[in-house]
Amino acid sequence: MVVTIEDLRKTYLMGDVKVEALRGVTLSIDNGEFVSIMGASGSGKSTLMNIIGCLDVPSSGRYSLLANEPGTLDRKALASIRNRHIGFVFQSFNLIPRTTTLENVELPVHYRHGVSSQEARRRAVAALEKVGLGTRLNHVPNQLSGGQQQRVAIARALVNEPELLLADEPTGALDSHTSIEIMALFQELNQQGKTVILVTHEPDIALYTKRIIRMRDGLVISDERIDNPRNARTDLDALTASEGQQWN
Repeated sequence: MVVTIEDLRKTYLMGDVKVEALRGVTLSIDNGEFVSIMGASGSGKSTLMNIIGCLDVPSSGRYSLLANEPGTLDRKALASIRNRHIGFVFQSFNLIPRTTTLENVELPVHYRHGVSSQEARRRAVAALEKVGLGTRLNHVPNQLSGGQQQRVAIARALVNEPELLLADEPTGALDSHTSIEIMALFQELNQQGKTVILVTHEPDIALYTKRIIRMRDGLVISDERIDNPRNARTDLDALTASEGQQWN
């Protein structure tokens, strides 16, 4: 089991007011799953993602990640888990503007002790080739499209070969065509064995995943497995053909 959560609760203090972001969440995510977490603003989905990603700790409840108990660890140990076991993809890409694609992707490797510069370069090139950007190694972010920048961000998330990919609204800043391209990439990574957890508010994006968890008011209100998720590559081919006909 990659993720095991039991009666997870998170309370924030906003001045004198207590805000219950999570109010008793219980779920598990197995190796190789592709899960989307949906919910309106304030539903608790981002708080849950932050706890799964060891960016926050729960107020109470049990959380296990790959047999680790993050709630019992100090900041240094949590940082090590994030670096070794989790790859993060965000809506805003978070690329360093004046740094090449290759250097952006290499960055997480430099936080790993005992990895040479040559090995960091090899891993970064391999990750960029995996996302189809092997010919864009020396481009800087403003020379790339939004979809290409998100692919760089995914390559950066993959470079340390994590067991788990966490994607927070990864298509939120992209147009429909590019969004489907990114979902096709996530589906391919999942087919290769990567566990993917994706937060989205877009129902059509969630349909590309194999399981949809819906949240409201800090609780899981439904947990649905999708036997036949939409195939992003098929949808992309159909959309490309339709766009081609419009130009003819």
